[in-house]
Amino acid sequence: MFIGESSVFVHALKRLERFSRCDAPVLIEGETGTGKELAARFVHYESNRRAGPFVPLNCGAVPDSLFENELFGHDRGAFTDARNERMGLIGLARGGTLFLDEIDSLTPKGQVALLRFLQDNTYRPLGGSIEHRADVRVIAAANVSLEALAERGGFRRDLVFRVKLLFVELPPLRTRGADARLLAQHFLEECGRLYGPPAKALGEPFARWLEAHRWPGNVRELENVVHRAFLLSDGPELEVPEPHAAPRPGQAAARSYKAARAQAIEDFHRSYLADVLRAAQGNLSRAARLSGIDRRMLGRLAQRYRISPAAFRSIHPAPSPAGGDDALADPSAASTG
Repeated sequence: MFIGESSVFVHALKRLERFSRCDAPVLIEGETGTGKELAARFVHYESNRRAGPFVPLNCGAVPDSLFENELFGHDRGAFTDARNERMGLIGLARGGTLFLDEIDSLTPKGQVALLRFLQDNTYRPLGGSIEHRADVRVIAAANVSLEALAERGGFRRDLVFRVKLLFVELPPLRTRGADARLLAQHFLEECGRLYGPPAKALGEPFARWLEAHRWPGNVRELENVVHRAFLLSDGPELEVPEPHAAPRPGQAAARSYKAARAQAIEDFHRSYLADVLRAAQGNLSRAARLSGIDRRMLGRLAQRYRISPAAFRSIHPAPSPAGGDDALADPSAASTG
């Protein structure tokens, strides 16, 4: 389910609709939380492959040493613990779609293995001697531009050509105007169904803040904010969460530069920590790897700003190990990332 009326969003949706009418590889780029997995599911379920499986693989969650085994499977005796043969995700996706999320996180070894498969659509399970032809459509997603990554030598350019036959970039929420209000209303109704009465209204102060906020975590951050506001607001309307309460006219100018700068830094830390913990489903070690911040430092920052990693585990159930975590609108339609 897609929610949005802005021109940039409608343009991206029309491209996805066109992509669903063919069977070529697709690359979906966009910031974390913009809905890449939901977009991939849309292409799959609107295509002729809708009756087949949709199999997601989060490339960033698979150790380099296990990537080929995860993708191609193995025959019995391929290695010490291989007591039985195991079908890989390509085989499991037969007749359907293989979704490669966070493809930009693949190591050079993983890129070579994937390129070899995409060149002729054949693969050989580890320890096997028979080549298999795959009947699968590949949709890939990245949080950064693969072209720019290739320019810096961080990604194989020939692999970019293979996965980027069809391309769409999902717009960040800050460019979608009034879509933030539409999405918030949707999530508010979802909260009513999930948590029960008393019902709450969006309210103009909260709605105005929604449209002014920059949303570094995009739709996923918006969903989290609405859920939290619903649970913590005492009145009939959602309360603007601290420290995000909108200043009165002239209030910012009345503060000193030092105070305004300190508040801006605090706001950034709170938004960034919430975004990275949400992307890691509350796992502090994974959040540290994603952010590049030492785990102990990240923990101290979370304590300082009173952000509990456990809160993100409760609102966003962890996906399956092979799955991604993305949502554009309705988390019931796909995993929310």
